[in-house]
Amino acid sequence: MAKIKGYPFQTRRLSEEEGGGILVTFSDLPGCMSDGETLAQAKANAADAVRGYLASCAKHGDPIPEPGSGGIASGKFLARLPKGLHARLIERARVEGVSMNQMLTAIVAEGLGG
Repeated sequence: MAKIKGYPFQTRRLSEEEGGGILVTFSDLPGCMSDGETLAQAKANAADAVRGYLASCAKHGDPIPEPGSGGIASGKFLARLPKGLHARLIERARVEGVSMNQMLTAIVAEGLGG
């Protein structure tokens, strides 16, 4: 897996509507991203973005994420739902005779294709 400053990164080609070039993102560093016209330029810009991200964490006393710590599925997540949607989920789970978590898992699995 490719890394910048020890942090794994992902790249994707930007569409013309998005301005073109290549986007670099880091699952360990939420919101840290950069782009460039070429992969080399995008990676160089991303290295600058990581330095800035880590400097900001240090300046504000925020914890500095360990490389490789983000994007790992723990099986837990918190989701805020509109009250009406939450009520519909509760009712659907009741009708199906399962817990709300089981119902939500089934709905998400179906939506993601299995």
